[in-house]
Amino acid sequence: MSLQMNQSLSVDCAVFGFDGKVLKVLLIERRYWKPDGRLDRLKLPGAMILENETLPEAAYRVLKEATGLENVYLRQLEIFSDPQRVSGEELAWINRYHGIRTERVVTVSYYALVKLDPHTVAFTTAAGAQWVEVESIQHLAMDHKQILAAALSSLCREMLQSPVAFELLPRKFTIRQLQDLYAAVLGIEIDNRNFRKKILSSGFLTPTREKEHGVAHKPAQYYTFNRSAYKRAVREKLRLGFINNWKY
Repeated sequence: MSLQMNQSLSVDCAVFGFDGKVLKVLLIERRYWKPDGRLDRLKLPGAMILENETLPEAAYRVLKEATGLENVYLRQLEIFSDPQRVSGEELAWINRYHGIRTERVVTVSYYALVKLDPHTVAFTTAAGAQWVEVESIQHLAMDHKQILAAALSSLCREMLQSPVAFELLPRKFTIRQLQDLYAAVLGIEIDNRNFRKKILSSGFLTPTREKEHGVAHKPAQYYTFNRSAYKRAVREKLRLGFINNWKY
């Protein structure tokens, strides 16, 4: 017995990865597209939701099918509900591809962060997907360029407020890799000395005994993210904030 599909509600996911130099997003190549721009070739991973699943369950299903990964960092973004967001040939494509009959599709957008290791890249390639530099993207199917822009904006805010950057890095990383990630996502130049001083003074990095191998420059030390120290700092900040708000 096949699971029934909701014909008017979907999820779309902007899946970000960092290759050490640039920020990339996972895109799916459609089998049927038109070079005149009426049906763009690339789109974000997405799917209609099933009647027996929640929105997050549908998003995790999309991520598992696209990347082979579970327990991925996932955040819900906006709801895109413009009645004309999918129309004309795009609407006809959706009806044909999914085997449904609908006049409109509302989508709930998400963004996810994954580590671009060789296994993940090999899986996505075999699944017919590709990692594309975010800055190079000019067009996407439907309103997916708008969804991507919303996802990137949210990621920038998160990067400045929480340690989500470490979801994009390998477990062991150099300070230079961390700095390059912030520069790539935020699109700004970052002063080496100031960044190093601030990140080390935070107390959230733990140095390892390992250094880079086979590099032309002086081998840099590897660090790991001290999640426990970060959580303690957040708890302490919240506790002091609560006390400071008391009126005597």
